[in-house]
Amino acid sequence: MSYSRSQGGAETTVVTAFYSLILLTATLRTIWLIVPSTFWSPYYTPHAVMAFDPDHPEWFLKFLEVLLVGAGSLCLFSIFILILVYWADILKKYFYPGARRSKPMVTFLVLVSVLLIVQILNATLFLMKNYSTEGMILVNAVTLSLVSLVCVCEITIFSHRFRTVLKTLGAINQVSTESQVKRIVWITVTGNLFFFTRAFIETIFAVMLIVYWHKFGSVAEVFSHKLWDSYILLKHWSEVAILALMLYILQSRFTTNMDGSGDTAADGGKNGYQTVPDSEPNNEGLPYQTVATLSV
Repeated sequence: MSYSRSQGGAETTVVTAFYSLILLTATLRTIWLIVPSTFWSPYYTPHAVMAFDPDHPEWFLKFLEVLLVGAGSLCLFSIFILILVYWADILKKYFYPGARRSKPMVTFLVLVSVLLIVQILNATLFLMKNYSTEGMILVNAVTLSLVSLVCVCEITIFSHRFRTVLKTLGAINQVSTESQVKRIVWITVTGNLFFFTRAFIETIFAVMLIVYWHKFGSVAEVFSHKLWDSYILLKHWSEVAILALMLYILQSRFTTNMDGSGDTAADGGKNGYQTVPDSEPNNEGLPYQTVATLSV
């Protein structure tokens, strides 16, 4: 019973962290969007500004803007990192039942801390005048591009394994898991579409910065207003789309009709899930309902 209470507390922590990250991401992006671009800098497109430059007193506000955008991206990517970490933990239990498993929340915090350290080092190098604000933007673009590619691979692999586990446990317990499988598929499709798009635009952006920076020592002439508008719109509207889709997936029941009868949600199960008995009642692993819960 004490383990059940502990497991319930762990699930509550995960759900709280998940929704908190969505709220924090939306808040940071809203702050950035509602503040006029002229507040941060007199230039609309990226311009090289060094730290503590007396000729460019706006350097500090531009520095804050880059930090704000980076923090929003960090929170957004942390949402999917949280999902992937818990998927990996659950899959490790079923594919490697005897293996020692680390605490998933600790793993999540370590991974997010690595990305946070990258942000801190980026800011530190800027303040030490190793490069300008253009350098900070370039570092963020390269980092997000690499993380996006990793997320595409991990989501695809874990999703396939997760569907296998759900179908197997459903067959063992003689209960349909179609609704859970559909939820996994939706997360996979939307997540991969977002991260592939993000990896593509961040890679193109980084390549353009590097090429022009190498040729001219500045990227001031890289982006016209139209090109910069296209980049900003595609980048941030894709974020709005993924957050909206994730909330839709979480709230949707994804129920199916069985034996010609009505909605399976009427027969039990919160959010359209049926009550599935724990296939390993005396095991220290996660019960089956936890699989459904953490698959969000």
